[in-house]
Amino acid sequence: MADRQIIEQKSYKTVYREGNVIVKEFTASHPKSAVFNEAYIHACVEDAGVPVSKLLGVNPANGGWAISLEYVEGQTLEELMKAHPEKTDEYLEKLVDIQLETGAYRVRNLRNTRVKMEDAIKTLTEVDASTRYELLQRIHGMPQHSKLCHGDLVPSNIIIKEDGSYRILDWAHASAGNAGADAAITYLRFSLDAPELADKYLKLFCKKADMAIQYVQKWMPVVAAFQMTKHKEAERDLLEKWISIAEYQ
Repeated sequence: MADRQIIEQKSYKTVYREGNVIVKEFTASHPKSAVFNEAYIHACVEDAGVPVSKLLGVNPANGGWAISLEYVEGQTLEELMKAHPEKTDEYLEKLVDIQLETGAYRVRNLRNTRVKMEDAIKTLTEVDASTRYELLQRIHGMPQHSKLCHGDLVPSNIIIKEDGSYRILDWAHASAGNAGADAAITYLRFSLDAPELADKYLKLFCKKADMAIQYVQKWMPVVAAFQMTKHKEAERDLLEKWISIAEYQ
């Protein structure tokens, strides 16, 4: 048996490599439905031809479940940015290009982005009923699209292979909907993890997508509220600021 190399550990999962296989092993308390839903989404995007690692299986593991994926040799965009800070702008442009290419795919049987966010925000007790109402009205006022939205497209979720091709990781949050919402999520993640790149990313995305910055901004309170349903205390201050409806009117 190949040596196990831990890649990531969180409270609900451990990601490790064994030879040419990546295993995402979830704890016994993690919902079985969530594991199989993640595997199903991955299978859908793989079948549609999106550049992802090959899904190998879903199996019982230590009282929970594990997803097995083909290992992809390469470096993440995040690793490349850290190793070559002088090329940050080039890598940021690569990220945007990949996001636009991803949005061009049409993947059947994915949940609608607007419905997914609406259902989550309805459960958000951290904000008052009037704010929830305004957020839901904002969602209802957005156009209905069916573009593939990754839902967490950040540099750490893109592997660049030696030949320059890429693979996109972590499809647990994918849905079909509005590219502006997907861009707002990526902008939020930059604002939380690498704020010095957030505005640069947003301007670059909107320029390449020929999309008004104001349109992405309309999604910002919504995606902030959606992110708040994950109850990460360290993010709370920024998310509460974004949820302020008046700020993006």
